[in-house]
Amino acid sequence: MLTRPEIYRIVNDFIGVSGGYLGDFSYRTHREFYPSYCDLDVDVVQYEPGTTRDKFIRILTDASPVDQAKIISGLFRKYPSPAPPDSEPERRATVRREMQKMVQRLQGSGAVPAPRAPDASATVARALRDAEELMSSQGAVSCVDRIHTALHGYVRELCTRQGITVPPDASLSAAFTALRRGHPAFSTLGHTSGHIETVLRSLAAVIGALEPIRSRGSVAHPNEQLVEEPEAMLVVNTGHTLYHYIQQRLASQENEGA
Repeated sequence: MLTRPEIYRIVNDFIGVSGGYLGDFSYRTHREFYPSYCDLDVDVVQYEPGTTRDKFIRILTDASPVDQAKIISGLFRKYPSPAPPDSEPERRATVRREMQKMVQRLQGSGAVPAPRAPDASATVARALRDAEELMSSQGAVSCVDRIHTALHGYVRELCTRQGITVPPDASLSAAFTALRRGHPAFSTLGHTSGHIETVLRSLAAVIGALEPIRSRGSVAHPNEQLVEEPEAMLVVNTGHTLYHYIQQRLASQENEGA
């Protein structure tokens, strides 16, 4: 959750306050802000009476961490650079960076940590960086396709390094199955290997479901309807989890061979 000082920092130093009112918000534009910029349905009327500043503070305070992140991201969209006329650009840029960290923290409360890619190609590393930046500024929905691209590229790279033949148009699910069957890192899965095999087969089915979500529910294509934020976070967490698992399995094999 946002702290009270963070909320006042956002209100006073990013949006700005004039005569007790919130920046350039009118009563009408304040009502329209939440559905238009944040993809949120907020009943502003229930926060009457009060100025736009008072109501904004109460709405932001009452929101869940995920919705607080959406509201901050909505402010980024409403107030892109350069700063509004009455703002100090340098100060506002500093506050913006602070707010980006707030978004990462708020979204991170429900997120598996983003993987690092020291052994991946520049393309995969860039996709992971793009996903992290999009998660911070716009939320999970906007980074679904980047997570899929990063995981797909990484799995294909590992197959190529190991000499595992994968067709050029192989899906992520097919490439992951080929990696499990052909890479020595997955040949021994411990004393519960039978159960782990069941988990991995189930994960292969989950991965297969990520393909249509990317194609039909993400911003990878001009889809009219996008996957919703909780389901997008599920997709992102699934991608992160698989990436971490693959890296840990490879590291385990290296340690055994050392």
